[in-house]
Amino acid sequence: MDSVLYEPREGYALITLNRPDKLNSFNEEMHSRLAEALDRLRDEGRRAVILTGAGRGFCAGQDLSDRNFPTGEVPDLGATLDRLYNPLVRKIRALELPVICAVNGVAAGAGANLALACDIVLAARSTKFIQAFAKIGLVPDSGGTWSLTRLLGEARAKALAMTAAPLPAEQAEAWGLIWRTMDDDALMDEAHALAAQFAAAPTRGLALIKQAIQAAATNDMDAQLDLERDLQREAGRTTDYREGVAAFLEKRAPKFTGR
Repeated sequence: MDSVLYEPREGYALITLNRPDKLNSFNEEMHSRLAEALDRLRDEGRRAVILTGAGRGFCAGQDLSDRNFPTGEVPDLGATLDRLYNPLVRKIRALELPVICAVNGVAAGAGANLALACDIVLAARSTKFIQAFAKIGLVPDSGGTWSLTRLLGEARAKALAMTAAPLPAEQAEAWGLIWRTMDDDALMDEAHALAAQFAAAPTRGLALIKQAIQAAATNDMDAQLDLERDLQREAGRTTDYREGVAAFLEKRAPKFTGR
């Protein structure tokens, strides 16, 4: 059984983590298959993507049964991050299209932080986000310390990371950690509707919005104003901008091509 499923749709794709018997926890093979699926988006010219999990959970993080170190060996977990998790997070953040995460059930450890690396996070009401690292003496990784602190502030970030307390989806939405919570049986319909909307949108413009907002975390105001100027110059040269203006003046729906 493939550990990652890739399903093309009209203008977008559905990527499903597919180790449901292991709560979709990561092993090396799943890392490789997910990287291939994300690269396929670009090769096929997809304009949006949904990332979700098979079965009763989104992703439980690292599969600890895959950590079979010889007795007495001291593992280098930093090397694992350099080789697997950090490239994955960077790849998602760099994709020039909207990445929708439809979180179904538990999202723990690196699984929670994989979700937070996506652009728009939808969660089923049954979902819980768990920074489980402290339970085994580790530090939140896969961008977790960055995302939690940036989105929630230092006090909440420290409490969630140090206690490993489950954060229910509705509380995550109320705190601004995710975009929206909905009933479990409505999750995928909402995700597909949003992906279809993005697949018909001005893709290059959305990619530039993503770039600008991600840069704002580290830019000061002057640097951000300069970046907005540069990105707006680029957006103004796209075919979709010309189409958008023409459609507005002609009082019709625009037909964007993503270019």
